[in-house]
Amino acid sequence: MASVALSEAEKVYIVHGVQEDLRVDGRGCEDYRYVEVETDVVSNTSGSARVKLGHTDILVGVKAEMGTPKLEKPNEGYLEFFVDCSANATPEFEGRGGDDLGTEIANTLYRIFNNKSSVDLKSLCISPREHCWILYVDVLLLECGGNLFDTICIAVKAALFNTRIPRVRVLEDEEGSKDIELSDDPYDCIRLSVENVPCIVTLCKIGYRHVVDATLQEEACSLASLLVSVTSTGVVTCMRKVGKGSLDPESIFEMMETGKRVGKVLHASLQSVLHKEESLGPKRQKVGFLG
Repeated sequence: MASVALSEAEKVYIVHGVQEDLRVDGRGCEDYRYVEVETDVVSNTSGSARVKLGHTDILVGVKAEMGTPKLEKPNEGYLEFFVDCSANATPEFEGRGGDDLGTEIANTLYRIFNNKSSVDLKSLCISPREHCWILYVDVLLLECGGNLFDTICIAVKAALFNTRIPRVRVLEDEEGSKDIELSDDPYDCIRLSVENVPCIVTLCKIGYRHVVDATLQEEACSLASLLVSVTSTGVVTCMRKVGKGSLDPESIFEMMETGKRVGKVLHASLQSVLHKEESLGPKRQKVGFLG
């Protein structure tokens, strides 16, 4: 993960500010930076989104392809995640430098979406045991400015909201063989419900307090962080501790409560933005770098 070098004086300045609920950029401990969300930015995908949170820039594309259901889940489709850490994000990702981070992020996404209530995977099934939709979710890190996991989750949820899957009919002839017919109408498609898709809220422990949406400088002052996956109703679906430091039970409980509280507000704001952008229709002005 991208990192910055700070002097001891700078670290003391940041830590003391957090204790007073006043961060370097003027935010409180539970405040996010300004978030830019734009959907439908890549034309050759089933759904896409670009999210910029501070100096962290993420592009997500979703491609729907037909495949065979997994043996253990014959009446469900499934999602595949791939994370590419661009060398443009930070020089540390040059060569194979970002492979480990990409694998770590992909595994975290698999863990989040392994929850049956996150996405209705049965709606992706075309014919049990024979055909289903596979959603390939490609995540590209364009710029790394702290709080990667939260930004990626927001981008994935926005891209899934924007995803349109062609409607399919299964035709069976007299001999019993099945034929699949895709609708030619681009508006005749199915949409995924992302209402229950969780978002990650990362809480970094700095001193005896914790902050959300940490910058790279704040992450350098934190020895331990807690990733809390929260739904729109404030339900925690999973947690993961990262960093070399330790967290006492009382701190974990406080961080969970903060994660649930902040997560509900984050979901409400994101849903509002997504519905507002969709209401503008295809004539909306594209303001991103692909506009």
